[in-house]
Amino acid sequence: MYESHLRLYLLPHLDRTPLSALSIGEVRAMFLAISRRHQALGTPLSATTVHSIRCTLRAALNAAIREGLLTDNPARWVELPTHHRPHAVVWTRARVAAWQAGGARPKVAVWTAADTARFLTAIEQDELHPLLYLVALRGLRRGEAAGLCWPDVDLDEGTLTISRTLQEHLGRPVLLPPKSAASARTLALDRTTVAVLAVQRANQRQAAGVDRPEGFVFAHTDGRPYSPDYLTHHFRALVKRYGLPPIRFHDLRHGAATLALAAGADLKAIQDMLGHASIVLTADTYTSVLPEVARQTADGIAAFVLAAGRTPPGRSTGPPRRPAGLTTGSPRPHQPTGHDSDEGKSPGQKVCAARDLNPQPAD
Repeated sequence: MYESHLRLYLLPHLDRTPLSALSIGEVRAMFLAISRRHQALGTPLSATTVHSIRCTLRAALNAAIREGLLTDNPARWVELPTHHRPHAVVWTRARVAAWQAGGARPKVAVWTAADTARFLTAIEQDELHPLLYLVALRGLRRGEAAGLCWPDVDLDEGTLTISRTLQEHLGRPVLLPPKSAASARTLALDRTTVAVLAVQRANQRQAAGVDRPEGFVFAHTDGRPYSPDYLTHHFRALVKRYGLPPIRFHDLRHGAATLALAAGADLKAIQDMLGHASIVLTADTYTSVLPEVARQTADGIAAFVLAAGRTPPGRSTGPPRRPAGLTTGSPRPHQPTGHDSDEGKSPGQKVCAARDLNPQPAD
């Protein structure tokens, strides 16, 4: 994480600034420039990421103070805006109608299962269909999908392993370790996703005229990986082309969590799928309740209460029945082995890092 902060944010802005000239104003200007760049790209950094970047800078400047190169730490005095993560809302019919009538667009929104299926069907002939299919169903981060290589995928076992993330630095792709210990994980794949990836591999071999067994799963015909920014812009164009309610690329990850909850997965399984270190983040930020699930829950509670009223005294109605379609586990042909501990993080990372530090934003 520290290396990615230096490479992606700190060095591009401060590399030419002598330590003796580093001031509060210089640090404040750096954060402003970083914020404006990502806003212009449509990939705003979360407040958690910004605070994490400052934590890295403070640690580096504290080391300079210990070496006698500085007398004060300017990063200590820069105030950053507080931010509460917006909770994802579902694009219901009523919300779509309000937006189409000129209403505000939600900051974080997810599609219904029907809209997700409609989108994936509409883009079947698009070059990014396999990648977007995987992200929509299994919730990979943008950089994780871009950095996925064929040795990470086991089509026979129906699994893939997240062992790296691809970011962009000065216009060039850079492979970095996963953002946290919990982010390094193995995901189970359903049979349909396995088939989609098998077709992707066959098409890749045919288009290139050569097999690249160590290559990127999602790449241009010459083997170059897709840049994260390309994925964002291409996805945005597809959403607009097919008339879907607007969401960001990162909202597919929120959507995968929401759909998993609706399909019956428990929060622990969803936490492992997303690679979160904290189940609180999974519950509070990444999962939303689809309208049909909320209706099933309401109907189930009402049925239980009414049944209790009809039960003769002394007889138990038994525990409330879970609404149809909801189980404690998510039916999958293969069981993932997620990692959700802080193992592998340094003490400094545990202190400075928040629950889900994204080198890339919620995009």
